[in-house]
Amino acid sequence: MVVLALDIGATKFAVGVVDPDYTVHSVRRAPVAVDDPWAVCRELLLAVAGDNAVRAVGIGSAGPVDVPAGVTRPLNFPQWRAGFPIVDRVRALFPGTAVRFAIDGACLVLAEHRVGGLRGLDNGLALTVSSGVGGGVLADGRVLRGRTGNAGHLGHIIVPGDETPCACGGFGCVEAVASGMSSVRWARAQGWAGATGIELARSAHDGEPVAVAALARAGTALGRAVCSAAALLDVDRVVVGGGFAESGEPLWGPLRDAVDRHARLEFIHSLTVSPSALPEGATLVGAGVLAIDEVAEYRP
Repeated sequence: MVVLALDIGATKFAVGVVDPDYTVHSVRRAPVAVDDPWAVCRELLLAVAGDNAVRAVGIGSAGPVDVPAGVTRPLNFPQWRAGFPIVDRVRALFPGTAVRFAIDGACLVLAEHRVGGLRGLDNGLALTVSSGVGGGVLADGRVLRGRTGNAGHLGHIIVPGDETPCACGGFGCVEAVASGMSSVRWARAQGWAGATGIELARSAHDGEPVAVAALARAGTALGRAVCSAAALLDVDRVVVGGGFAESGEPLWGPLRDAVDRHARLEFIHSLTVSPSALPEGATLVGAGVLAIDEVAEYRP
């Protein structure tokens, strides 16, 4: 009998087996299919489960979500934007299995709280900066969920003075300014010739002016958003992960500068923003936490 974790990301699915210590293994990943995302997700779940009975499944999904309804509406999935009943589909795939569902940011902060940079704390924030920007909030020892399960959706804090269109339909969201995909789009509009966030970071390290400006723009926006959230929530520890967050000093230098400039209230003077020590896949680990906590005999 196994416990599974499912990560519904902006561009790919990941599924793994979760152990009682929250270690995730036997992970398989696949890009989201343009025509039928559920077909890809279903095959991954069945492949990882193999011949084993499934005791519980934890699901972390890019948002928005409607957790009470068990529905996900990822912005980057046109096929699911109207709402996809992911919980019902997983329950139908594994009859009798316990299924728990949360936005990816809630899973991220769960992972950081149990095994990462927020371990031992009662209050903090966790962000992921990758294809999109997501986040989760730890408050008084609990992960905030909110009315629909979307609490902590930090990617949609507004960047002052910016009117960049966002996939959500708004303008100036930090995701529209600071994510890897958004930064690449901005750099290409300024004449940079690359195609990926990894290439953009490499160009910035090499001193290419547009790439340097793109990462400075992203880092500044992230720092401002972090300071706004920290002041609102009274936290002094923020952990940032995700592929684009690994861009190094061209991103982190402007981020730290923005924090130094804007974290001026006495109760956030000690605000610390640090890279996540968890490997890629922290959201999957958090989905695993959901599943393990659902199974009474696995609880620590």
